[in-house]
Amino acid sequence: MTTLLRLEEPPRAPPRRFALWDLGFRPFYLLASAFAALSIALWALQFAGVIDHPYLRGPLWHAHEMLFGFALAVIVGFLLTAGSNWTGRPTLTGVPLAALAALWLAARVLVLTPFGGLAALANVAFPLAAAAVLAAAFARSRSRRNDFFVALLVVLAAASACIHAAQLGVIGLAPSLGVAVALDAVLFIVSVMAGRVVPMFTNNAIAAAGATRQPRAEQLALGSVLLLLAADAAQAHGPLPAAIAGVAALAHGARWCLWRPWRTLRTPLVWVLHLAYAWVPLHLALRAAGELGLVTPSLATHALTVGAIGGMIIGMMTRTARGHTAQALRADAFDVACYVCVLLAAVLRVGVPLAAPAWTQPAVLASASLWSAGFGLYAVRYWPALTRPRLDGRPG
Repeated sequence: MTTLLRLEEPPRAPPRRFALWDLGFRPFYLLASAFAALSIALWALQFAGVIDHPYLRGPLWHAHEMLFGFALAVIVGFLLTAGSNWTGRPTLTGVPLAALAALWLAARVLVLTPFGGLAALANVAFPLAAAAVLAAAFARSRSRRNDFFVALLVVLAAASACIHAAQLGVIGLAPSLGVAVALDAVLFIVSVMAGRVVPMFTNNAIAAAGATRQPRAEQLALGSVLLLLAADAAQAHGPLPAAIAGVAALAHGARWCLWRPWRTLRTPLVWVLHLAYAWVPLHLALRAAGELGLVTPSLATHALTVGAIGGMIIGMMTRTARGHTAQALRADAFDVACYVCVLLAAVLRVGVPLAAPAWTQPAVLASASLWSAGFGLYAVRYWPALTRPRLDGRPG
């Protein structure tokens, strides 16, 4: 009888403990979303001429923090989580994970101070530390398939080092070189991960969606981004990078069509990823036009950063946070509001200056407000899920 009663007991709810350090996505998704909301609001004040910073100033601070603050935090959080799944071994949890998050936070604070040398050390150390953790996990599991992510984190560390060394006068290069290389590296990471997850998520969520991958399209799409990165590292300008970007735009556009985006319109958790990825070929087309002097280069940059990177990040942060906390894989009204805010921010930031340059400043401020609202809403909405144990009681 005792055994029977024990079998009939309802499953226990997971313990209500603080679980922020249980897995990499938890602290870094939360930090990145809060930082995205606050830093863009701060940038809007800089753009309007209200405030300034003593070390990294104006557009350079904005570009640096969106890449090495916001985007890199999400990339590291995602890779630490995915790396655990890929290798079947834990990557970073508990105090070591908290220490890595503290290093990221120190880097964000130091770039606001006059202590440029310390800011440089913290910003270079963060991606290198994450690379070391991943490399160790991959080596223990003897898995080599994802080693290139370690190399890309090292490339991002080198790009950050270039920016700071140029800013401090250590090398005779412009900080924009490091920014350009970092943008291409993040574009490559986005392209690789989108190719892995978008067709899979699409086919898993929608019956007979038919999202496919073609090896030649994959090779051309990814290879052209690497060529563009090499051209930017060599500081090439004009027809060569324009040609590479033009070919890349066609390859990524074809790749996107193979994923059947028109079949996702009733599934927000999926269509957000498709809409975000559509900004990749648009970015590349604008990049080609910018190299030929046909449009302002910043339009291409913001098509990538706000549209592609921002859109993919908000989509992936909701999808993977739900999956890894055992919530239903279905976007609610809060999630859709986040998607709309971020993607509309991209439309305003790129579309308005392209169509009506005189309206650039109000468009930038409106775009910044929408971006901050979207990521701020994510931080508030997902705070409980990211700081509590999984609903099914499993680790992670």
